[in-house]
Amino acid sequence: MEGTSSPHTPGDDEKLTQVMVYTASSLIVADVITKKIIRVSTWLRTPMVPQFITLHTAQVIDFGSGSKPMHFNALYLPASAVIAFHMRPPASDPLDYETNEPMRKMEPAAALVGPFRFDGTIRMSTQTDLERYLEVTKETFTAIYDIQISPLNSLAIKPFRVPYALLRRDLVSFAHRGD
Repeated sequence: MEGTSSPHTPGDDEKLTQVMVYTASSLIVADVITKKIIRVSTWLRTPMVPQFITLHTAQVIDFGSGSKPMHFNALYLPASAVIAFHMRPPASDPLDYETNEPMRKMEPAAALVGPFRFDGTIRMSTQTDLERYLEVTKETFTAIYDIQISPLNSLAIKPFRVPYALLRRDLVSFAHRGD
């Protein structure tokens, strides 16, 4: 997907970041404007996320229709429709955890996100497993790290890697990867 720039200019305390947003039937590549102090990769886990996310210069690939990508200067997407969210590579934020934190592990996991498979790791207690983690975690979005994203049906989109994504727990199927 080609890069685009947004006609909207961020204010002095704002920044423009290109993101990829996944819904039940589409992939959207767009620019979001947030406050500079917001870590975009974790934005949806904060109370700062609006009810409708404004996606500037949005390219929408609708997998249900099979039509060409649609382009919008601004797309207002209900935050509740977001199934997965990450910064568009190569952009990334610093890690959101301490790598030497005791009693934590990175558990290999796969997630089915609409027509995509996300293979990565989920950070959790060394005392638990993926099944128990999903049962006890109450956050709307689960973080997944070091991800290979592969389309399940589209040859037009090649697999790619991102360091971090947020997945809406109640709309994603998780699987344990035995590696």
